[in-house]
Amino acid sequence: MKRRYLTKSRFKLASECPTKLFYDGKPEYANQKLQDDFLEALAEGGFQVGELAKQYFPGGYNIDTLDNEKALRQTEDLLKQKQVIIFEAAICYRDCFIRIDILKKDDNQIELIEVKAKSIEQKDENAFINSRGEIDSKWKPYILDAAFQKYVLQQAKPEYCISAFLMVANKQSKCPTDGLNQKFKIVINKEGRKQVKVSENLSIQDLSNPILCQINVDKCCDIIYRQMYGIDGSLKFDEYVAMLADHYKHDIKILPIPSAACANCEFKASDEEEKADIKSGFKECWKEFYSWNDDDFQQPNIFDIWNFRKKDDYLHSGCIKLSEITEADIIPKSDAKPGISSSERQWLQVQKAQTDDHSVWIDKENLKREMDSWVYPLHFIDFETTMVAIPFNKGRHPYEGIAFQYSHHVVQKDGKIEHRGQYINTTPGFFPNFEFIRHLERELSQDNGSIFRYAAHENTFLNLIYTQLVDATSEIPNKDELCDFIRTITHSISRQNDQWVGERNMIDMLELVKRYYFDPATKGSNSIKQVLPAMLNSSEYLQKKYSQPIYGAANGITSLNYKNWKWIEYEKGHVIDPYLLLPKMFGDLKKEEYFLLNESDEIKNGGAAMTAYAKMQFEEMTDYERAEIQKALLKYCELDTMAMVMIYEGWYDFIQL
Repeated sequence: MKRRYLTKSRFKLASECPTKLFYDGKPEYANQKLQDDFLEALAEGGFQVGELAKQYFPGGYNIDTLDNEKALRQTEDLLKQKQVIIFEAAICYRDCFIRIDILKKDDNQIELIEVKAKSIEQKDENAFINSRGEIDSKWKPYILDAAFQKYVLQQAKPEYCISAFLMVANKQSKCPTDGLNQKFKIVINKEGRKQVKVSENLSIQDLSNPILCQINVDKCCDIIYRQMYGIDGSLKFDEYVAMLADHYKHDIKILPIPSAACANCEFKASDEEEKADIKSGFKECWKEFYSWNDDDFQQPNIFDIWNFRKKDDYLHSGCIKLSEITEADIIPKSDAKPGISSSERQWLQVQKAQTDDHSVWIDKENLKREMDSWVYPLHFIDFETTMVAIPFNKGRHPYEGIAFQYSHHVVQKDGKIEHRGQYINTTPGFFPNFEFIRHLERELSQDNGSIFRYAAHENTFLNLIYTQLVDATSEIPNKDELCDFIRTITHSISRQNDQWVGERNMIDMLELVKRYYFDPATKGSNSIKQVLPAMLNSSEYLQKKYSQPIYGAANGITSLNYKNWKWIEYEKGHVIDPYLLLPKMFGDLKKEEYFLLNESDEIKNGGAAMTAYAKMQFEEMTDYERAEIQKALLKYCELDTMAMVMIYEGWYDFIQL
């Protein structure tokens, strides 16, 4: 049998929840994150950052074998040299095994460098430590990773003096050349594995101003080593590591301790998986800890309460089901604003669950007052954006925002709907932001109608593009006009030097949902991906209208990407989520090779669009594949703005009743 090592990825998993070690790698258990590492690395630029980091260490030896024992032997041989740089060095101590991104040896000094596709603005170790002298929560997973590796290396090689570093993107750095990111392409090798191919044209100039920085984290590691671990907090770091390694080696489950993190456990099985006898690690844990049965999981619980921040307290007390929550637990109170406050909304949700009330709640009076203030025609917009690790152009910063797509629907006062415009740019290596804003300005400047977004994203990104325009040193045609346009339809964010609120400041439909509308079918979520199907299932008006193929039809609703389309399809008496009707991609290819997004190869959510864009930027593909992804992206983004239109229509119908 293959030796069961505690690796750095398994240590990271155990840091989230030690019980997960028991489920990891077992095909009989559902695992919703089996492919997430690839997707996250693709979307965030992890592959490219890792390979770029190596370029800053010329002369290094790459250990690319997947055979652990062979990798250990190769590492040991290379360490015999007085000075050496090793990529993916393999180190083993007892039942712990690590592969170090970059190991630099100089006599008896070793630098352990962990490369992360993250960005930082402060180039010293204090950036990882908060005001209380603790590791900042957003950096803790990465510091734990480095600390674990340093511990294993120090134990395996006590004769060396070891320093640990994180290498991350420096947001203050500027890219020294154009086209740098396109010199790191993802390809499939002969063994069918994805890897980064570095262009032969990578130059000294490309590397002249490093956009990655190396930060010592020894002090952070010491903080980690001083802490206590384990269920009762009685284990020192080395004892904790030994305990995890021993349990993993002998396949012994560590006692589960439920927490709020259980809501996002990857070892949950879907209904379809359970019917196929795939096990749910999440359910096993809760059955073991709370003595629950299958029926208990069917009842609403505190994970469903929107924005409820006391989940851990109630999990520890065993008060979990909404049937057990009282008004004193929520303490609903008004905030003196129109609509309902957060606590009032939470209590409304609990009450509806306790009384088995599935009806929609809507504050008709206040919603109508809002709607009466809107100026027609109404404009609904949605952006797709990303932040690439390695900039497209000279002078750009790592992880500088890129807006590559938008969709735009218009509703006239007489109810006429049209998909008026869209923009997409997937050209590899092209910085699209200024072209993007020019197209948007042309479409939205034809009238003074109200503009709608869903959540803060569009406002935040327009502020970013505004700053990029202001800071631009090259000649930007109509620069002042574009800046004035952005100020007109946005409000400034706190980071802006000057503050403003535009006369056509976009209206946030998410805030309208939170204040004036609640459907129990959303289970507390305000995501448009949950609100839309809930709205379609509750609105007879929308069902009647969109069960006909009027979308993209002659004399129907104009569409740029659909033809004779029906948004309403039924399954077992319920309207199917329209996002599930979106086209699949690469149906003729293996999912493991060409899957795009999340658990499947469907364009399904915002992260999916970002991943698809990254795929088109950095993977080698045929023109056909590229065209198919672009078609799906256009349909996906169009649905996002059409979803906003349908929610508006549903509200309009509700307040007329």
